[in-house]
Amino acid sequence: IRLEIEKLVQPGPATVVSGDIPFTPRAKRVIELSMEEARQLGHNYIGTEHLLLGLLREGEGVAAQVLQGLGLDLNKVRNEVMELLGQGIPGPTAADPAGAKVKSKTPALDAFGRDLTTLAREDKLDPVVGRKNEIERVIQVLSRRTKNNPVLLGEAGVGKTAIVEGLAQQIVVGNIPELLKDKRIIIIDLALMVAGTKYRGQFEERIKAVMEEIKKAENIVMFIDELHTLVGAGGAEGAIDASNILKPALSRGEAQC
Repeated sequence: IRLEIEKLVQPGPATVVSGDIPFTPRAKRVIELSMEEARQLGHNYIGTEHLLLGLLREGEGVAAQVLQGLGLDLNKVRNEVMELLGQGIPGPTAADPAGAKVKSKTPALDAFGRDLTTLAREDKLDPVVGRKNEIERVIQVLSRRTKNNPVLLGEAGVGKTAIVEGLAQQIVVGNIPELLKDKRIIIIDLALMVAGTKYRGQFEERIKAVMEEIKKAENIVMFIDELHTLVGAGGAEGAIDASNILKPALSRGEAQC
């Protein structure tokens, strides 16, 4: 896409620019549309997703030309973005069996996480060998009434993630206590959650949305790789870092990790 844009937009003459570089009328229009999209979605910030929706809605700028030149349908791209944000078009109905996929009940988790139980069900995870005792210990801790948030400690590459993948496989085959049946193991991608959060409050909004979905679903077990990175994550000046958002929910038993 970048190469296509560079073909369309030729470099200008070498000049010294002083002061602010002005927006073109079309750029101002895209920003206005982005603000409108954010309001319609109930968001209190303007992120890159809203700018993309604004570019698609404006439909006549270089970005739209490039996407269309690559054979993309702007409406389909827009629908994909809306699906990712959890505001997509309705799923199939009896009158429209071949319609769009059903809207997810956990859009934030789908956007910032990876469902290991789904991957295990689709046979997309590698077999886990030699970790039976560790998996059983994790199951024991998860089955407790309180203090049921296990932490896996070890050097990088020793197989901590493999233990969690093994747990997901055990859930799928049903070799698990009744209490843990139908649980979903979701790996939270903290780097993806932080990416693009330039302004104070954006990261908090994302992690709070994830936590709210976990509370409502009641069958989610989060897995946070590199747990120590939670401390300070998203903590811009005056903001709350991820650990301080997660701790209350974990201590009250509203979420499991």
